Amino acid sequence: MPEHNQTVIPRSFVDLFIPRGASRPNASREHIAARYDLCEDLAQALTDPARARLLELGIAETDVVERTYAGLRAGPVVDEPEARWVVRRLVELLDWQAAVGAWMPDAG
Repeated sequence: MPEHNQTVIPRSFVDLFIPRGASRPNASREHIAARYDLCEDLAQALTDPARARLLELGIAETDVVERTYAGLRAGPVVDEPEARWVVRRLVELLDWQAAVGAWMPDAG
């Protein structure tokens, strides 16, 4: 079996490609898998810089997350739903859920 077929894509990511009212993604599995790989790699790559920013700037975890989200939205790499997913994944990887609490970018 080819390697790309072995990637387990979380439902939370697949849901980004399911339009409201639909039951199936509007993109191919290959496209979704490629975007997932990019977003997961991005979240993983942002963990060390996020920790460093927390210590260097002496700001709260929520502030780090908000700044990271703003940076993702400003760039051309990911779209809005993917930026939200990357930030959620970053919070999960850093185990900052308790400190960040309910703050998460809305779906708007």
